[in-house]
Amino acid sequence: MNKTGTVTLETNRLTLRRFTPADAQDMFDNWASDSVVTRFLTWPAHPSVEVTGKVIADWVKAYENGDYFNWAITPKDSGRVIGNIAVVNLNESADAAEIGYCLGRAYWNRGIMTEALKAVTCYLFDTVGLNRVAACHDANNPASGRVMEKAGMKTEGILRQSQRNNSGICDAVWHSIVRSDIEKQ
Repeated sequence: MNKTGTVTLETNRLTLRRFTPADAQDMFDNWASDSVVTRFLTWPAHPSVEVTGKVIADWVKAYENGDYFNWAITPKDSGRVIGNIAVVNLNESADAAEIGYCLGRAYWNRGIMTEALKAVTCYLFDTVGLNRVAACHDANNPASGRVMEKAGMKTEGILRQSQRNNSGICDAVWHSIVRSDIEKQ
């Protein structure tokens, strides 16, 4: 595994980059304070931009580690931070990562997260040298699963009542893509 950390990635419509302290207001306004967005997440909606700022400060400090991967999602046409995508679990011994993501509600159903997930997956395979990238979603949030499928992930199965999020105990639907899947394409 190459510990290259979070580097700027470009897609047709997006720039994926490191967070900065100046991103706190955008993050708070676009998704961190929205209980609809955080419904299926493991952390509660932020009550203030100060809380968001503290979270970002922790992320910025973590960028010093080459095994920390967390991107701010910014459309090229606005430069505003509208979401994030990150490695939430890294298993170096298996060259595997689990991805988590969230996006402001105003930007749903535009293919933005699929575009971001594809870019991050390619980076994790091609540059970091991973063999497997996985993600899961609450069974009650099938839209997140569609993002994973559109990004080339295959459904692996359901772990019944295996996780807790802001909606309570839930079934987790797992998806993954492995290096050999990409090599076959």
